[in-house]
Amino acid sequence: MLNTARPIDSHWGTAHIPACETNEEEMIGARGGLKEIMQQVEVVGPTPSSVLILGETGTGKGCVAKSIHDVSERSRQAFVKVNCAAIPLGLLESELFGHERGAFTGAVAQRIGRFEAANRGTIFLDEIGDIPSELQPKLLRVLQEHEFERLGSTQTIHTDVRLISATHQDLRKMVAEGRFRSDLYYRLNVFPITVPPLRDRREDIPLLVTHFVEIFAHRMNKRIEVIPPAVINRLARHRWPGNIRELENYVERAVILTQGAVLEAPLDELVQSDDELNAEPVKLKDAERAHIVKLLRECNGVIGSAAVKLAVPRSTLFYKMRRLGIGSPAKGDCSRE
Repeated sequence: MLNTARPIDSHWGTAHIPACETNEEEMIGARGGLKEIMQQVEVVGPTPSSVLILGETGTGKGCVAKSIHDVSERSRQAFVKVNCAAIPLGLLESELFGHERGAFTGAVAQRIGRFEAANRGTIFLDEIGDIPSELQPKLLRVLQEHEFERLGSTQTIHTDVRLISATHQDLRKMVAEGRFRSDLYYRLNVFPITVPPLRDRREDIPLLVTHFVEIFAHRMNKRIEVIPPAVINRLARHRWPGNIRELENYVERAVILTQGAVLEAPLDELVQSDDELNAEPVKLKDAERAHIVKLLRECNGVIGSAAVKLAVPRSTLFYKMRRLGIGSPAKGDCSRE
């Protein structure tokens, strides 16, 4: 999500909504729960490498993809988005690669595809796990050879495109089950970025709420100036299984219901789970240790790769491992040189 709102007055407290204004865009959470993600964006953005963005539905993977494009050398060129799950199977190949007139029933004119439209820019393939098996070799060819043909044509088209893809699915599991090509997966997974769910970055919720209230109040020509502390605290405790998308829809409904200057949120609609009522706060040290161990396992114990994902020098990662009691490779832990 893009932040055009000033920070709220105090953490978990009353939020005063400023008038709409155009500021420099940045992702909400870039200084909070998404700080590590934005560090990875800054590292990989200027490179030509493919990026695979992982995370639950509604976590803002598309915003991360746009941020990568914006810090790349292609930022002045096209950023073309394709939701692979939203396009019917029979039309997806034409959508990606284009077609000639008469290539199939209904093809009454030539049409260029998204890869052609994204030439010299970036193409973002959302829900890449929904690419059908018969299209995967053609996508792999574009990544490897930078060329393709439109449907109904024998003329080879060369393209210079940077590919960013995203999915909420477990592609490694799909590869093991034979539902996704391993060679395509390795080409996509050059630099993976995992976007955490909203429940794991609750510190961003007050800023997101403020941002959405500002947007929807402006659209509905309402002047909402205050978000009560009880509302901020309650929304920050909710788990939001639908992530940012669910929070955005909830805030829109709250703005519709609000008649005055103070946000009137329908708090009774929020189902309070046992986790919210009984969960004990996680210690920062334990959370950091668990995160580093998880990264080391994902990187097969290669400390250099884990350091890149964390966007820190190897020496810093070694220091953190010692401080957090994560064993050395010699002791048979999950990490190794």
